[in-house]
Order: sequence, then C-alpha cells, then structure tokens
Amino acid sequence: MQRCGWSTTDPLYIRYHDREWGVPVHDDRKLFEFLVLEGAQAGLSWLTILKRRQGYRKAFDGFDPKKVARYDESDMRRLLADRGIIRNRLKIESAISNAWAFLDIQEEFGSFDSYIWKFVGGKPIVNRFRALRELPARTALSDRISAALLDRGFSFIGPTIVYAHMQATGMVNDHVVGCFRHRELCD
Repeated sequence: MQRCGWSTTDPLYIRYHDREWGVPVHDDRKLFEFLVLEGAQAGLSWLTILKRRQGYRKAFDGFDPKKVARYDESDMRRLLADRGIIRNRLKIESAISNAWAFLDIQEEFGSFDSYIWKFVGGKPIVNRFRALRELPARTALSDRISAALLDRGFSFIGPTIVYAHMQATGMVNDHVVGCFRHRELCD
C-alpha cells in the first residue's frame, strides 16, 4: 500500500495519514481543534504535536471554544505548567484569543464551518501532485484566508499555518496521486 512519503514509519503518523489527513471536516469543534494544533505546531514538527494531542484535548476542555474563550489568568498558569502541551505563552494566548474570534464567526455565519468552507466553494480542491516536493507550503488562497482571519482577530494564523489547516481538514486533497488515500478521498 503506497502512502505519502511524509507519513514515515511512526504508527501515530501512519494512523493520522490513513484516517484523518485530508478528510473533509465540517464539525466546528474539530475545526477549532485543528486551528489550535496548527498554531501550536509553528516551528515544530507535526509529529511533536500529534504526540501531545491527547494532552491538548484534556488541557483545552476538548477544544470547546466557549470554554476556552472564558480562560483567565489562572487557566493560563495551569496551561503553562501542563507538560502535556507545548508550554509557549504566545501560542497559549493565541488559542484563547482565537476562541473569541472563532465564536464571533460562529455568531455571524451560523458556524465556523460555513464561513471557512466558502473559501473553497464548499468542496475540497483536489490537487494531483505526483511527488512531495510539488506540495506548496502556502498558496494564494491560503494567503487570502490568512488575511481574512487576521482581519477578524485571529493570531498565529499565517498563510503556511492556514494551508496546513486546509490540508488537515480536507479543504484540499494533497495526497500524492500514487497514495491510496488520494483515490479514496476523490470518490
């Protein structure tokens, strides 16, 4: 079975590749989870974040944006002491402030899902890359989405983070064409 070369031999990475990466996500809580995790990844490997994912779920109340938006200084101290997550003050503050921006979008558009998926016309962009070196780190579309989110108060949401979010949540299918998941996600 051929996979995208980035999925390595780590069982956690393989499971993530085979079951999640590139699968369209329309659940707001899951979309918020990926926003927080992608922001936490900045400067780190995705595998580092995947290994801490359960810690993040516990620390951030299952990624309930309403709860995260209410975090105060005592929650900040708790999170900065939590060895189950990346203990970077700026990234943690970003997750909390992004919860507020996320809730504002939900209120205005009915859901974050309806807002974010409008950028791709409600369906995944299917790319047909043959090799990993062809995959972009960012695109004109991720630049546009990043700018729109920044205008709405998000932080740690640059074009590269947005493109990784688009890949993770299936807004784009960037599995290489030889990967078994590319075909499955096109069906």
